[in-house]
Amino acid sequence: MLPSSSDVVIVGGGNAALCAALAAAEHGVSVLVLERAPESESGGNSRFTAGAFRCVYDGVDDLKTLMPDLTDNEISNTDFGTYTQEKFFDDMGRVTEYRTDPDLCELLVTRSKATMRWMQKKGIRFIPIYGRQAYKIDGRFVFWGGLTVEAWGGGPGLVDAHTAIAKKNGITIAYNARALSLLADDDGVKGVKVKYDGRTVEVKSKCVVLAAGGFQANTEMRTRYLGPGWELAKIRGTRFNTGDGIKMALDIGAMPTGNWSGCHAVGWDRNAPEFGDLAVGDNFQKHSYPWGIMINANGERFVDEGADFRNYTYAKYGRVILMQPGQFAWQVFDKKIIPMLRDEYRIKQVTKVRADTLEELVKKLDDVNPARALETIKTYNRAVRTDVKFDPNVKDGRRTEGLPIDKSNWANTVDEPPFEAYAVTCGVTFTFGGLKIDTEGRVMDTDGHAIPGLHAAGELVGGLFYFNYPGGTGLMAGSVFGKIAGTTAGRRAAQSP
Repeated sequence: MLPSSSDVVIVGGGNAALCAALAAAEHGVSVLVLERAPESESGGNSRFTAGAFRCVYDGVDDLKTLMPDLTDNEISNTDFGTYTQEKFFDDMGRVTEYRTDPDLCELLVTRSKATMRWMQKKGIRFIPIYGRQAYKIDGRFVFWGGLTVEAWGGGPGLVDAHTAIAKKNGITIAYNARALSLLADDDGVKGVKVKYDGRTVEVKSKCVVLAAGGFQANTEMRTRYLGPGWELAKIRGTRFNTGDGIKMALDIGAMPTGNWSGCHAVGWDRNAPEFGDLAVGDNFQKHSYPWGIMINANGERFVDEGADFRNYTYAKYGRVILMQPGQFAWQVFDKKIIPMLRDEYRIKQVTKVRADTLEELVKKLDDVNPARALETIKTYNRAVRTDVKFDPNVKDGRRTEGLPIDKSNWANTVDEPPFEAYAVTCGVTFTFGGLKIDTEGRVMDTDGHAIPGLHAAGELVGGLFYFNYPGGTGLMAGSVFGKIAGTTAGRRAAQSP
């Protein structure tokens, strides 16, 4: 049964929502989580992620605190490096073109380490991302791109651990519970109207935390805000993130903010389903493009594949692919790079061709001008600076010269058979526009005042990301602002009569 009241109601069931629930429960108040999805699909986008967290660490001792299972052998055979606050600030500024909200960005960066430790103490287990973020050089693993830590079991493991911890802490989770609107008057938010198992009911509360994700699974909102053509994109994650949390807050006067025409969009298998498939998870993504080249329907390269580490380009290149003729591209690799391709290239559900000559390969690229594609590859090969050594762990400066779009790093010639190519389109992860919050996680109205009793966290918060996104920042932001919003709501509820 759905309780008719709870001190704090959390709308959403992913990482941000469950962090908010745990933080609120620390204040001794009753907490109810409303998860729109059935239990088998619960967890929002968090369940579809690989579980990576971008967090500050000043050396291996910080990592050992987060990952006490780290062995002496792993430590001696790995160069973990550091990821300082300064580097995190630099990355956030650079990829958002310095538009990121300075107050929110400061909270994200400066509280990332403490929030990760809080989660670890609650029972979330973390491990190093050896499979995707480290290459072996001279017998030692070297981490790159500021992304080192992931949740054990990836996104599904994170959601399952969160759920078990929430229940252990007396938090009630209601599945198939879709929040429809906020109960609000001149004194603020007093609860939520909910569709639960086919019936509409009201749940009274002292505080509500909205953590129900962006509007990416809503075709109409996507086209209205992101623009024409975005209805053709595929959705990487949950089908339930249709902007409900944002809309119900705007309906009572909340302030919209952030990059409403922007989103996290990646290269995604061209023939993937319209929404995420939990059996495949995030493996429809194709993120080894920095080591190869991408070709569009005209048979032309259209982007600098090696502009930066994939952590800093993958979230914006989906948009570039969507803007190509036919909304697709082919990623092309040769024998030198094929062994380096990430695990997602080896799944059964992949759109792939293979050939022993370039002439044969280009004829297999569906919907591509083969003659132009062959000329593009040969021209590219002639432009590669082969005197510079290829090194996947640093921006190696191995570039092309004299092309309309030069490749800045990792410019490998495509000339050793066999050759492989993978078809990709645009996959949207989450939208960047959302609600304005203050540094306590309270939702602001259009007059600049906090709406009493209303708090927000996760992907429906606007102002943090513009144009692009550093990999692993979504889960980290969800945790940081989930904890902040939950703490504020729990404290307010505990003090309310």
